[in-house]
Amino acid sequence: MIDVTLENFESEVIAASMTQPVLVDFWAPWCGPCKAIGPILEKLEIDYEGRFKLVKINSDEEQQLGAAFGIRSIPTCILLMNGQPVDGFMGALPEGQLRQFLDKHLPPADEAQADEEFVEEKAAPADAQSQLEKLQHAVATNPSDDDARSEYVKALLLAGRVQDAKTAFAPLAPNAAGLRRLDLLQRAIDAMEFAATQGDPAQALAAQDARIAAGKRDFEARFTRARLLVAQRRWTDAMDELLEILMRDKAWNEDAARKLYIAILELIEPPRVKVAEGQIPPDDPTVATYRRRLSSVVLS
Repeated sequence: MIDVTLENFESEVIAASMTQPVLVDFWAPWCGPCKAIGPILEKLEIDYEGRFKLVKINSDEEQQLGAAFGIRSIPTCILLMNGQPVDGFMGALPEGQLRQFLDKHLPPADEAQADEEFVEEKAAPADAQSQLEKLQHAVATNPSDDDARSEYVKALLLAGRVQDAKTAFAPLAPNAAGLRRLDLLQRAIDAMEFAATQGDPAQALAAQDARIAAGKRDFEARFTRARLLVAQRRWTDAMDELLEILMRDKAWNEDAARKLYIAILELIEPPRVKVAEGQIPPDDPTVATYRRRLSSVVLS
């Protein structure tokens, strides 16, 4: 359990929720029901063994954060995933109902345990082809290793080998709808495949530029342009275009812009590798910057 203020909200809530569900408990010292639910939430955080992160926000001291979430009564709990609120509840629910709420959204215990074996770390510069060959060998040696296969698909996409990535992703595709990391890979593949149907890349971009010049709120043109940029592996340009949509309409087209933005972040994040216990892995500066930009739009 972590006490969150405006100063550490970005790192402890928004950035953290990109890799782990974060449950935010808005409370106040004078609130009786808050005192009842608080210890239960702390117990559940321990019981769930890393499947979610609990943070607490004193609504009296952090009124700006309370206003950003539209808090009208306490206790109120908000669950965030991928930088966005996905569900919440008000009042001091009993433990059984809290478990039902959490189980509805959290990844299965076995998946969470597998994720805990890795931490996000910026990999040292290495030969991309050598890394690709290592991942290819890992998949060939153990085809059922979904983690290795996911990393292999990412490496193929980063190399611009879209059809190879699609072929490698095929065994994972049936589970894409239910698993966030696979859904994001599918979105990246879909963006690149879409771009391949648009003809000459320069002409396709020029056509979308003309549409956007004619109407700043032509979100479909902006989204198309972002997908074209993804196919060209112009990652930051694509995210900049998606931010233009999000600044005007955060939930446009069932969150399509936000989800593709996060898919790009996941794709360009350096490979996760094991590090010594207690080490704090460094953030990738580009990913960290664009996560902050996303969170600033979400909270604006």
